[in-house]
Amino acid sequence: MSQHKSKRAKTEENQGANEFFPGINKIKYKPDAKPTDLLCYKHYNADEEILGKTMAEWLRFSVCYWHTFRGVGLDPFGGPTITREWDDGSESLENAKRRLRVAFEFFTKLGIKYWSFHDRDVAPEGATIEESNRNLDEIVDLALELQNKTGVKLLWNTCNLFSHKRYMNGGATNPDAHVVAYAAAAVKKGLEVGKKLGGVNFVFWGGREGYQSLLNTDLQGELSHMANFFKMAIKYKNEIGFTGQLLIEPKPKEPTRHQYDYDAMTVIGFLEHFNLQNDFKLNIEPNHTMLAGHAYEHDIVMASALRMLGSIDANTGSPDLGWDTDQFPMDIRGATAICKCIIDQGGVAPGGLNFDAKVRRESTDLADMFYAHIGAMDSFARGLRNAAKIISEGHLQKMVEDRYSSFTHGIGLKIAEGTATLQDCEAFIKKAGEPAVTSGQQEKYESLVNRYV
Repeated sequence: MSQHKSKRAKTEENQGANEFFPGINKIKYKPDAKPTDLLCYKHYNADEEILGKTMAEWLRFSVCYWHTFRGVGLDPFGGPTITREWDDGSESLENAKRRLRVAFEFFTKLGIKYWSFHDRDVAPEGATIEESNRNLDEIVDLALELQNKTGVKLLWNTCNLFSHKRYMNGGATNPDAHVVAYAAAAVKKGLEVGKKLGGVNFVFWGGREGYQSLLNTDLQGELSHMANFFKMAIKYKNEIGFTGQLLIEPKPKEPTRHQYDYDAMTVIGFLEHFNLQNDFKLNIEPNHTMLAGHAYEHDIVMASALRMLGSIDANTGSPDLGWDTDQFPMDIRGATAICKCIIDQGGVAPGGLNFDAKVRRESTDLADMFYAHIGAMDSFARGLRNAAKIISEGHLQKMVEDRYSSFTHGIGLKIAEGTATLQDCEAFIKKAGEPAVTSGQQEKYESLVNRYV
């Protein structure tokens, strides 16, 4: 073990270009690459301009720290399968700093300009909150140094209010006020870290903000406490001058039986009910959307339609498994749907496409980390081009407009403008009679989109 550590330390001192990923150089755009040449971008061209913005501006890719640099291949039925040469498995600050240096080399070689993390991903938790904060400060100082050196920026940070046993009944919704206060103290520090690192967003993911049984749960009390928790965060954010966008990430279940941030509409309804809608937007994860029983892109489209889409955790799941698998998004049709929504709303900034995804338990090689991100980025590049063409040619939009054309005049226009009365509608029906049956033409729409994909 001592020889192993000595070799690692010597490698770190060299600070070579291939320090942690030997043999893997900066990933380049090679549109003519052979099918087997997978350590390059065949479709993602960061500087290519599409509808007035570059690919990099439209997509704003981000690497998540927790899966990519803390993931070890665990699943509910088996232990770790993935080991990394740079990680000695300890919770030491030395090991945490080494992981961070690995991460920034990875970001640089991929050419990705954003990253995201939980507080406990990057820094070990101490015996007291003071020690935890000191550990975090030391790591954040290094992160700021690496950000300045590489130009990589923080898309968002968040606080882990679900892993430690103190949070087994939730953080903001815990029935013990002592725990709620502890979670609030962690968020205070998280907001300070976000400001220091120039984060452009801050995410709340309520991993255990929900219930296992209604028999021991005060629903109204817990929802009210969560709203007040968010209000404390808003107040402190403004006090310290942190300008990042606050985001909530919906998820219907897992690990709790039911979580209060079930899906996009549930979260938006909660925000409206507690008058928080002006301070928050949503960070949508399609895998979570699928767990809620919706189509892959549903919550992204829904949040965007209601002007609440703030950012996207770009991943996917396996509907046949029915649990949160956090796979890399490789489906071109799904990527096209997401990119069309992004273009339709003029971009997702200050949010982005954060790869909240992990290589499979069986994908144990270093190169697999690159294959996963490259493949997903190429998928979204193809999706972006497809979406731009769909929008530019306008056939799909024309079909949708024709379908709703009855709302552009007469009684339809009055309904759309909110000026119609029930009496107006009755008078119209007495004059116009029974409406004709009109086809939804779903298959026609699907066939049209397939022409682009």
